[in-house]
Amino acid sequence: MKVQVSNTNTPNWRDITVKSQVPAELSCLAVLAKNLWWSWNSEAKNLFKSIDKDLWKAVHENPVLFLQRIGYERLEEITKDKQLMHDINEVYEHFEKYINVEKRKDVPSISYFSMEYGLSHVLKIYSGGLGILAGDYLKEASDSNVDMTAVGFLYRYGYFTQTLSMDGQQIANYEAQNFNQLPIEQMTEKDGRPMVLEVPYPGRIVYAHIWRVNVGRIKLYLLDTDLDSNSEWDRSITYQLYGGDWENRMKQEYLLGIGGILMLNKLGIKTDLYHCNEGHAALLNVQRLVDYVQNDHLKFSEALEVVRASSLYTVHTPVPAGHDYFDESLFGKYMGEFPAKLGIEWKDLMNMGRENPDTNEKFSMSVFACNSCQEVNGVSWLHGKVSQKMFQPIWKGYSPDELHVGYVTNGVHMPTWAASEWKEFYVKTFGPDFMDHQSDPKMWEKIYDVDDEIIWNIRQTLKNKFVKFVKDDFRETWLKNQGDPSRIVSVLEKINPNALLIGFARRFATYKRAHLLFTDLDRLSKIVNNPNYPVQFIFSGKAHPADGAGQGLIKRIVEISRMPQFLGKIIFLENYDMKVAKRLISGVDIWLNTPTRPLEASGTSGEKAEMNGVLNFSVLDGWWYEGYKEGAGWALTDKRTFQDQNQQDQLDAATIYSMLENQIVPLYFAKNSKGYSPEWIQYIKNSIAKIAPHFTMERMLHDYIDRFYMKEGKRTKLLKADHYAKAKEIAAWKEEFVSKWNDIEICSVSIPDGLLYNPHVGEEYEMTVVIDNKGLGNCLGVELVIANVEEGNTEPYKTIEMKPVQTDGTKVTYKLRYLLNDSGVFRYSFRMFPQNPDLPHRQDLAYVRWF
Repeated sequence: MKVQVSNTNTPNWRDITVKSQVPAELSCLAVLAKNLWWSWNSEAKNLFKSIDKDLWKAVHENPVLFLQRIGYERLEEITKDKQLMHDINEVYEHFEKYINVEKRKDVPSISYFSMEYGLSHVLKIYSGGLGILAGDYLKEASDSNVDMTAVGFLYRYGYFTQTLSMDGQQIANYEAQNFNQLPIEQMTEKDGRPMVLEVPYPGRIVYAHIWRVNVGRIKLYLLDTDLDSNSEWDRSITYQLYGGDWENRMKQEYLLGIGGILMLNKLGIKTDLYHCNEGHAALLNVQRLVDYVQNDHLKFSEALEVVRASSLYTVHTPVPAGHDYFDESLFGKYMGEFPAKLGIEWKDLMNMGRENPDTNEKFSMSVFACNSCQEVNGVSWLHGKVSQKMFQPIWKGYSPDELHVGYVTNGVHMPTWAASEWKEFYVKTFGPDFMDHQSDPKMWEKIYDVDDEIIWNIRQTLKNKFVKFVKDDFRETWLKNQGDPSRIVSVLEKINPNALLIGFARRFATYKRAHLLFTDLDRLSKIVNNPNYPVQFIFSGKAHPADGAGQGLIKRIVEISRMPQFLGKIIFLENYDMKVAKRLISGVDIWLNTPTRPLEASGTSGEKAEMNGVLNFSVLDGWWYEGYKEGAGWALTDKRTFQDQNQQDQLDAATIYSMLENQIVPLYFAKNSKGYSPEWIQYIKNSIAKIAPHFTMERMLHDYIDRFYMKEGKRTKLLKADHYAKAKEIAAWKEEFVSKWNDIEICSVSIPDGLLYNPHVGEEYEMTVVIDNKGLGNCLGVELVIANVEEGNTEPYKTIEMKPVQTDGTKVTYKLRYLLNDSGVFRYSFRMFPQNPDLPHRQDLAYVRWF
């Protein structure tokens, strides 16, 4: 018998987390650790740091892991430290006082659905701006005491961690999260067993655990399918954010929408309104429709009235290609059973997701959201206009400007993104109640009374912190991935807090145009190598793993940063996350943004910089289109000079160089005897006073309340009253109207010859239209629509409604006396449409006949 040298099988490892036993006197620390209130309250973070500074850094500022790792002897020492115990109790008292406030009753309750949430770098359930916006929104809802419940996913791997190879190629590392070490709590049944949600997928049940994230006063519930009871095919649904193929995306959006509503039902949570943050969650309205049809015994048309009235869709993407479209076969595989549950045909469901019903178009989540939500909004004024044009094909009878698609310009959660130095300064300067009045411009104007030197010192403190952060936190990563240690040390030594630091950090999509700065390397070299006016650029950001062009941009920037003339002058920081972002947006002097017009829906990183006295230099796009004020930052025009994008890029690059050389750099270095530029400080003061108060998350939340929540809450209440009497009435009226629509007869249209053949400004003309409404009564509107066709503009720019002046049976005569005020070339037509005071807007029943 031959004896093998070695024989062994694979170890069957089992995870176990041994937690430190926290003394009873310190139990409040565990409560604080499990509520993300600490993430935007400096006093809480400083408290954990004061307990063990080195450990706090080692656990990457994760309080849950911090308490698990801290030694029991140290915990015992803390209980005997009177000053530290006093600090702990004081912070906890502030926390309890904050938490124990009754929710507002004057604002409708809201369920908020989003695919991602950026709450803290500790919890990797976000990738970029959409998630950061959602996380900030929950924090402000907590601060403003709004009754909001949020729904999302707990990703096992989340979004990727970024490293760079030796040649600058992005490497995406998906690292599993240990849920036991996160500031989350698993929902359990009464007997202590983990709560399991059963989500019916076609031919099977997908099981999900439910986790709760305490975001101050707000509860965020997360679904997790990484369970042994699921197949490998389904366990992976919540593995990665935006990972996998189109079928996995379908499974994710099914789980978020359908599963999200089922989860709220299981938890017994009912809210007045449902806010869909991007189209990923649109299917929530399918399950809501099912619930009304099956539980409240409403017809589909009646249920749709209630669901629409209580739903809001926020779109973040400015181009159709950025939205999710599913092939009918794939969509049918997962949604095929729902028409029967709703009492409709398959084509009826498909048509709700098509711009052109009864065609072979794919199912668009965004179109479905528009058709199942009463209100739709973009995330800046300009993006609202872009969204109107993008969604106009859904409501073809109306021009983009006539649509009900509105906007709320994004803001940022100031307590999260303002550095502690600035927060302390603001409270001291503006008053102790400043946080309750962040969006009041009068409050911020007090900045003009502050001594310039104080502002300069805060800025220098934060720049020095940033430089130290780069040197300390990135030294190890750089040495590991970038080769020659002596060269890296040389780069680190060249980072200069006295230089003008310009930051550019965001998702590396090509439309962000990170390459603009490198159009003319000789000119750029002269800018960064001026010994009297040192300038340095810091880049950071991730490209989607499937975006080869975006990854190529990163690789090119890294290559340029290693050229001798740019060594230490252009730096790329790896793994852009919330922790890196906070250092960047508070540590640089200028925040640079160069998107292709008008593809920046909003952009919020520049708003975060605003809160820290950092000046913006950006294209007039997204939020900066509204935010820019002369003498408070710099802007590239929103107008295109060239249709060819390469030519436009060349022009914009030359403009950037020129503005840096002739305006920005000289202004920064026009220093007085105290070592700072008074003119630069004036720009900072203008920026803080004139821009910052308008882009807080407090202002943004109040805009949603004023423009959408209150309006929808009132109408939803009306439709639900008396066993949905008004919803049934509207649905019945719509059915009758639609049944007679094609029978309506345009009997006559009378237009004076003078208007047809020889119109003159100053003349008044009478027009008459006679319509046989076939018994529909007073529910038809008729209007004259005039378009200016000069310069290719054929969109309706003026509408004048005609008045019914005579009724003869079912025939109604409409008249209009119209005074010509403008000369030029025009087109005109007449438009007929349904009228009902119970409709929220024209597009709620977008039947239009032109004649």
